[in-house]
Amino acid sequence: MPGLWAVFTVIAAAGQVMRNAMQKELTVTLGTVGATHVRFLFGLPFGLLFLAIVLPATGRPFPVLNSAMLTWTLVAALAQIGATALLLAAMAERSFVVTTAYAKTEPVQVALFGLVFLGDRVTPGLAAAILIATAGVLLVSWPRSNAQEAFTWRPALLGIASGGMFAIAAIGFRGGIRALDTPSFIVAATVTLALGLFIQTVVLTFYLLIADRPVLVSIFRAWRPSLFAGFMGAFASQMWFLAFAIETAAKVRTLALIEILFAQILTRNLFKQRLASREAIGVGLIVAGVVLLLNL
Repeated sequence: MPGLWAVFTVIAAAGQVMRNAMQKELTVTLGTVGATHVRFLFGLPFGLLFLAIVLPATGRPFPVLNSAMLTWTLVAALAQIGATALLLAAMAERSFVVTTAYAKTEPVQVALFGLVFLGDRVTPGLAAAILIATAGVLLVSWPRSNAQEAFTWRPALLGIASGGMFAIAAIGFRGGIRALDTPSFIVAATVTLALGLFIQTVVLTFYLLIADRPVLVSIFRAWRPSLFAGFMGAFASQMWFLAFAIETAAKVRTLALIEILFAQILTRNLFKQRLASREAIGVGLIVAGVVLLLNL
């Protein structure tokens, strides 16, 4: 079905904003690593639930996990851990929306990595859509002159590095999905999600058991907000993976730039305020980039 990848992407972007907001709040009590682990530890049960629903619903058997799929997924899972930690560390120093903008330099990096590692073609139209939409995100999200939020290098580098790690994760998960020998893209996406969450849960649980056991205890004590963050993380990832299964990572992550508009709604009530001229231009660029992308 043409355009199905775009539906998955928009749903994923909305879910991811909600998950990021929950994790930002949890950072205060659990710290960066603890809040990062919430996404995986409490997301794993939902990932397994999705798998338990998908396999009988599609009538497909559990596919063989070949070495290529395992390698791609391992690299992606570890990159996503690093990306989430860097994003939350940047959020601790800058506003939610500005940090999201830094991380949203990701599509440029996704296009490059996708071309190098997966052979995903970057057409002139796609390159233009990526650059236009990314420029719009930066304009919308940069603080106003009276916002008392001056530019500093540390959160900028953390946010951009987070975008780079998310790019590696996107390419890795798409590579893992493509490496599975199954005719069902839904099965391929769901199996990859469950495996990725399992790897991430094991790695971070082991780390916290050794390095910071009190944080692990605190995570379980905060199970109510953590459960919601975990569900939103798993649900958003399921949508991302379904999109990756049927479209290039560069297209998916470029359309995902609409996440910045959702972040604005959540944190600054963007559409109930009068936009500054710079912000209005930024919104126009995002819309133009997305329209161009959807018409390629």
